[in-house]
Amino acid sequence: MIPTKDNMADTPLLWAARAGHEEVVRALLERNDINPNKPDIHGRTPLSWAARHGHVGVVKILLGRDDVNPDTLDEFGQTPLSHAACYGRGGVVKLLLERDDISPDKPDVDGNTSLLRAARNGYSEVVEILLGQDGVNPDKPGRFGRTPLWWAAYNGQDGVVESLLGRGDVNPNKLDGGGRTPLSRAAENGHKGVVKLLLGRDDVDPDKPDEGGLTPLSQAASRGHEGVVKLLLGRDDVDPDRPDGDGRPPLWWATKNGQAGVIALLHPRRFSTNYPA
Repeated sequence: MIPTKDNMADTPLLWAARAGHEEVVRALLERNDINPNKPDIHGRTPLSWAARHGHVGVVKILLGRDDVNPDTLDEFGQTPLSHAACYGRGGVVKLLLERDDISPDKPDVDGNTSLLRAARNGYSEVVEILLGQDGVNPDKPGRFGRTPLWWAAYNGQDGVVESLLGRGDVNPNKLDGGGRTPLSRAAENGHKGVVKLLLGRDDVDPDKPDEGGLTPLSQAASRGHEGVVKLLLGRDDVDPDRPDGDGRPPLWWATKNGQAGVIALLHPRRFSTNYPA
């Protein structure tokens, strides 16, 4: 007799699917007492695990069954497609999207779509596949108002940013829940390539402050990102002395954090001890 599950509610089929053992999966599915949709304790099915690990052969076998749900949700609201997208499994993503019963834009419990998850992790191939699908909103925000572009900019995913900016339906100035633009987040993290791409857009405001009045220049100056500071200072529409909500300009932030290279770029003679403490 085949054991039905282990202490984590993982069945033999689930283990075989997760490991990519195609012949074992076929053998188990020939039995009448095997449920191909039986989930683990987190609601993840054999198909979800095979998709997550990129086992194209196992995914094909499972999708060939009429009794396998290709769009089932786990307890986190993630589908086999979102698992495949999150881990950059392009071949599996293509297979799943051939199905009419797959929702390509279905969000998880945090509101994150498959596109957002792929963009966040920099999987350009998967992003391109999903952007080619009808019904996929390329600017759909997830938790805290973070869009696919926001995540790609925040994590420095140049290729994904370029793909998303090529769309007419992506707003490059869209604010997150903290009032920050993709440019602000990219500048904060020192992603020079992303900053350059965003500054190449006529519709991106390079000097837009967040809710605290910090501009992208202040964010970059504070953290010593000299390459980003140079790019921003090269713009005529960036005020190098623009203060935040407490009257602190970029130079104050660079000085506070001891960013000597940035101070040199901003000209130390501008600094006054009269700025707020």
